[in-house]
Amino acid sequence: MSLKQELHIYTFSAKNGAQVVIRPAVKIDAKKIIKAAEAIVESREYIQKEKTRSLSEEQAFIDKVEREGHLYAVVEVDGTIHGIARVLRGELEMKRHCGVFRTWISEDVQGIGIGKIIMKYALDWCEKEGLYKLWLTVFSSNPFAHKLYERYGFVIEGTQKDQLCINGEYEDEIYMAYFFDKK
Repeated sequence: MSLKQELHIYTFSAKNGAQVVIRPAVKIDAKKIIKAAEAIVESREYIQKEKTRSLSEEQAFIDKVEREGHLYAVVEVDGTIHGIARVLRGELEMKRHCGVFRTWISEDVQGIGIGKIIMKYALDWCEKEGLYKLWLTVFSSNPFAHKLYERYGFVIEGTQKDQLCINGEYEDEIYMAYFFDKK
């Protein structure tokens, strides 16, 4: 797999030969992001979202992210949006050195190497922006994601027991963090 990196736009061929582009989201992507998110949100698995945003809400969010210096990227597979990655910096000055990472990928394009490149994309952006810490949460029922984050150097900071109730079942939420070497 070759990776072409340009202006924080990554292009590469996935394991199945699909052409993948990870790039900053723009307002005209809003409708396609919402459409791609619908199936993920409806499944209520591995995502902390109960409904998608309206078109105007999504466009306003894209504007806000750009204006405030956060990361919001789309994942296009063969020209169609199939996921996102975002890093939102702390709102208070005392927390601007930290960012919270969120991502999702449509089930139909999972397992072809996109998750690894999303991690590289987000970590590269954080390093370029001078972040000290990137944190996230992962559901205890998602060991695949947990292992992916560990492979990239994330460490467990804590676990909140029975923090989530999904389809009537309680599960833990695991807090993980990546610390950028500032020596």
